[in-house]
Amino acid sequence: MATLHALNIPDELYAQLQELAEAENSSIDAQVITLLHNELQRLKTQQTEAEKRKNVPKLLEEIRIRRESRRTDVEWPDSTALIREDRDR
Repeated sequence: MATLHALNIPDELYAQLQELAEAENSSIDAQVITLLHNELQRLKTQQTEAEKRKNVPKLLEEIRIRRESRRTDVEWPDSTALIREDRDR
């Protein structure tokens, strides 16, 4: 296992790490490893801005298909009337 030495950690950050480690009943080293691991996993699964933009046309098409597939033979209630009815109770 590799060793990583962090130098010049601000006192405020170190104090926060200590508090978190105590709350989790773990050592500061274990807490730092957990935080790094979780953040790296989050970054790996997070979509880039370009990937998000690529998905927009697909999402819009899915919305259009859902809207067109809605039943038209059903009389949908007016939301204003439902809200008014709820407020009158």
